[in-house]
Amino acid sequence: MFSGFFNYDNPVWRFIGKFGDLIILNILWLICSIPIFTIGASTTAVYYVTLKLARDDDGYTIRSFFKSFKENFKQSTIIWLILLVVGLILGVDLYFFTRLFTGSGSFRTVMLTVFLAMVLIYAAVFTYIFPLQARFFNTVKRTFFNAFFMSLRHLFRTIGMIAIDGALLAAAFLLMVPPMLMIFMLFGFPLLAFINSYILAPVFNQYIPKEEEEKGDELKPLFADEEEPVSSILMAKGDEHQEEMPENEEIEMKETHDGQE
Repeated sequence: MFSGFFNYDNPVWRFIGKFGDLIILNILWLICSIPIFTIGASTTAVYYVTLKLARDDDGYTIRSFFKSFKENFKQSTIIWLILLVVGLILGVDLYFFTRLFTGSGSFRTVMLTVFLAMVLIYAAVFTYIFPLQARFFNTVKRTFFNAFFMSLRHLFRTIGMIAIDGALLAAAFLLMVPPMLMIFMLFGFPLLAFINSYILAPVFNQYIPKEEEEKGDELKPLFADEEEPVSSILMAKGDEHQEEMPENEEIEMKETHDGQE
């Protein structure tokens, strides 16, 4: 009985090992995010590893992190800088409407409502875009489109991720709950990525044809056809009403087993 328990392939030990990986990822993410403009590449690399952990595809954490960091550096940096600029604009708008705007109460309420809607859209795109960049090959423009429409198509999961992430961050940094502060000191952002990855893994699986999963290295981009109508972006593999997707619209996973790295 005890020999089975101390077997490192035991599900309990594998689960505990994943939290050890999160501690390593937290250190790597903090160090690689110091220049600020590299936060996008670091975040994508974290999701590359946590999405593998969510699929029980354990491997070499450090090697996988830097593999993704290098491969996704350019696009992830562009995505991050765009999100940073938009976030700063939203922050200025919030300051203006809450501190400086002296208009009528009703107009101010309308504008704050619009602002809140924009913040929710921003949060939804932010939640999806780095996991998408980590998992699929695409242009920056198409990755933004996919993040937006996928967040709408899987709205309940989107709301769940935003709510969970927001609650954990609020408990740690607004309410200053000591246990949560300790948890974030150990695991940091990778903990949120780990939770989100378990929620996103079934979503992403819907867009990956089984025959393409077996090919691994010969996959096509996710919704990569620039001529494709926006409405068709909502179509996913596995939909009962969907016709067979043309070859140039199949999905390419940014994924190989560590044994192939």
